Amino acid sequence: MYEALHPFALLPFPNIDPVAFSLGPLAVHWYGLAYVAGILLGWLYARRLAANGALWKGGQSPITAEHLDDFLVWVAVGIVLGGRLGYILFYDLAAVSQNPIRAIEIWNGGMSFHGGFLGATLAMIVFARRNAIPVWSMFDIVAAVVPIGLFFGRIANFINGELWGRLSAMPWAVVFPTGGPFARHPSQLYEAGLEGIVLLLVLALMIFRFKALKVPGTISGTFVIGYALARIFVEFFREPDAQLGYLLGTGWLTMGMVLSLPMIAVGVWAIFRARAAAAAASAKA
Repeated sequence: MYEALHPFALLPFPNIDPVAFSLGPLAVHWYGLAYVAGILLGWLYARRLAANGALWKGGQSPITAEHLDDFLVWVAVGIVLGGRLGYILFYDLAAVSQNPIRAIEIWNGGMSFHGGFLGATLAMIVFARRNAIPVWSMFDIVAAVVPIGLFFGRIANFINGELWGRLSAMPWAVVFPTGGPFARHPSQLYEAGLEGIVLLLVLALMIFRFKALKVPGTISGTFVIGYALARIFVEFFREPDAQLGYLLGTGWLTMGMVLSLPMIAVGVWAIFRARAAAAAASAKA
C-alpha cells in the first residue's frame, strides 16, 4: 500500500466531528457555519470598504451600508441556490436523477463554486439595478470580500474529510478516513491558502495601495483571473470527483479546470473594459 512505501510521509487526519454542536434534535454542521462566517465577515469588510470614501472615484462609494445590509440576504440565497444547482448540473446529475432527495442534502456537502459564482452574479445584477447602483462597482465590492468565504468553505471541506487530494509522499500528506489507507495531498488547505488568503491579500493591496476601486471592473476582473488560476493549479493535486474522473481520457483534465478556463478570458476582458472606460471618461473630462 502507498502508506507502507512512505511511512513518514503522512499525517493522521484530525478527525474533527463534522457536527459543530447540537441544539436538541438540530445538528449544526461546520459546513453551514463556514458559509455563515464567510458571509458575515465579508459583509463587515464590505461595509468598511464602502465607508472609506478615499477608495472610490469621486470620494464617495455608490454603495451604502444600508445597501449592503439588504444585499446580505440576496447574496446568501444566490450562493446557496447557485452552488447547489451548479453541483447537481456539473457533477452529480445522474445520481440526483436516480434519487431526487439528494438535491436538498446540502449538509452532506456538494456545493459548486462555479454555480455559486453564477448565482451570486445574478443576485448582484438584479440588486444593483433595483437600487440604481453601478453594476461594476457592485461586482468589485463583492469580489473583494469573496476570498473570505472561500477560505472558510475550504476549511470546512477539510473538516468534513471531503474533496481530498491525489496520492502524495510529501511530509504533510494526510490519510483521510474516506480516502482509503493512503497518504494524500490536503488539497482543501492548498485552496484555502491560495483562493482565500493569497487572493484576499492581492485584492486588498490593489484596493488600499493602488486605489483600484476607482476603476470599476478592475477588482472583479482580477478576482476572476486569480481564482481561476488558483483553482486550475490546485486541480493538479486534487482527486477528481469519483462520478466524473478525468475528462477525455487525459489522466489530468478535470471538470474544475474546464469550468475555470473561461473565467480567465472573462477576467481579462473585464480589466480591459475597465481601463477603456476609464480612459474614455478621462478624455471627456
